Parts: sequence; C-alpha cells; structure tokens
Amino acid sequence: MICSLCEFDCERYTEHHLIPKTVHSNKWFKKRYTREQMSETTPVCRECHHAIHDLIPSEKDLGRKYNSIQDLKSNAKIKKYLKWMKRKS
Repeated sequence: MICSLCEFDCERYTEHHLIPKTVHSNKWFKKRYTREQMSETTPVCRECHHAIHDLIPSEKDLGRKYNSIQDLKSNAKIKKYLKWMKRKS
C-alpha cells in the first residue's frame, strides 16, 4: 500500500480520519460536513500517522484546516517532516 502522505510503499498502514472522530459531535462540524465527509479516511503509514498527530496536536485544527492530504502537505511542520522522510530513505 502506498502512504498517501509520504508516498512510500509500506507494509503496515493505518487509516487516518481526515476529520478526527473526536470532533464529529461538535456543532461546527455537523453544520458544515455530512456524515460521509466526516467518515472519510486515507491510508497512511504508521510513522506518518504519528507525525500528523504529533505535529498538529489540535484535533479541531486538523478537522478545520487540514482535512485533506493537500492541506496536510501544505502545513510547514508536515513539509519539514516529509523532507526529512525523503532524506531518510
């Protein structure tokens, strides 16, 4: 499986909720997104999944500002992490 963030082939991956489950009951999200939109996930390797939550710890920020792979990749901290990942491999 190809990680949708670092784009490396990985054996073990997890599904990242683009809108974190912890905010699904929040009124702001309920008004703006359907259940289907809030349930969307993307496959990411374990390292990237940990990095997403470590580098952007606010679940609300993840859901509001970074609810697509393109938005995640535009985050300065994630960009720096991806650069590091490419050098690492």
